[in-house]
Amino acid sequence: MSHSPDLAKVWKAQVITLLPDAFPGILGQSLTGRALKDGLWQLETIDLRPFGDGKHRNVDDTPAGGGAGMVLRADVMAAAIDHTRQRITQTAPLIYLSPRGKPITQAMAQSLAQGPGCTLICGRFEGLDQRVIDHYQIAEVSLGDFVLSGGDIAAQALIDASVRLLPGVLGNEDSTQEESFSNGLLEHPQYTRPAEWRGLPIPDVLMSGHHGEIAKWRAEQSQTLTQVRRPDLWEAWNRSRNKA
Repeated sequence: MSHSPDLAKVWKAQVITLLPDAFPGILGQSLTGRALKDGLWQLETIDLRPFGDGKHRNVDDTPAGGGAGMVLRADVMAAAIDHTRQRITQTAPLIYLSPRGKPITQAMAQSLAQGPGCTLICGRFEGLDQRVIDHYQIAEVSLGDFVLSGGDIAAQALIDASVRLLPGVLGNEDSTQEESFSNGLLEHPQYTRPAEWRGLPIPDVLMSGHHGEIAKWRAEQSQTLTQVRRPDLWEAWNRSRNKA
């Protein structure tokens, strides 16, 4: 088990995993790493293996009914969950990273960031015994419509998306307001110096100093990009406008 003394009212991520050495990983770098070091959030990794059964600490077994692969045992995971949940506010959601879960969204990250933290279960092999998911009413979330070797990468992605929204983590709090998905649309294109690169200039409007025209251009670009690249988001955005 790896944890530091609990800090009062600090957002906390707990991760139950067979690969505790994979953490903090990328979360220990850049802004999230600095925020972790500064105590703006906490990370606790819980190694599933010590909760395993027998001399060899077995954590999995063959699927009931037959089939390929192995399934994480209900009794082993339950022991890890019961131990882990004693160290976090009970209102913190319990989440299982699974390819059949709801897709991770910006709204999900915003909701997590507003709470006390979360307990994340990183699956391995063919998944987790369904009885554990049902008993603890665990929410299943997914990084996308593809399968990974385990839930650790997805867990780091969800933590990163949430932690960066915590107060004090980003240098410019306003930057999160214009990001993709924050208002239901994809973000507008970004440019910086040099003013011309390989014959390609920065759009004139961005160099004009006219803040009203710049805001209008960015809004138009966001709408166009969303309509072309993500028609599903475009339709949802239009429906929300019509309801307003």
